[in-house]
Amino acid sequence: MVRILTVVLAVLVLALLGSWVYARLQPERDMRVSGASRQVIRVQVLNGSGESGIGSRVASYLRQGGFHVVEVRNADRSDYFPTLVVSRREEWEPARAVASYLGGPPVLQQVWGSDLAEVTVVIGSDRSHLHLDP
Repeated sequence: MVRILTVVLAVLVLALLGSWVYARLQPERDMRVSGASRQVIRVQVLNGSGESGIGSRVASYLRQGGFHVVEVRNADRSDYFPTLVVSRREEWEPARAVASYLGGPPVLQQVWGSDLAEVTVVIGSDRSHLHLDP
């Protein structure tokens, strides 16, 4: 019984060591920041296109670009035509950075008091105009 526990512990230690080495060798991705305070740009992704899975694709692409995606869900309806980038703060810079990364969808401003995200992306049925390849 002691030998089995020793082997299990040794395997666990080797796995943790391997994980640590892998994490140290991977290049660090820079997170997108904005403003004088250099805060990470938090993004909420809402799928309003009616196409299953597109919200997750957009979220994955945004993460690859260094944005912090805090929520992915369906929008209040599924018949949005244009994809929109909505600035949730007074500053436009974070929303413009997201829009530029996605290929230039329109940017609107709708300030809200929540701390969830600085930017909301509402995916519409024109999603084919989005750039989703790194």
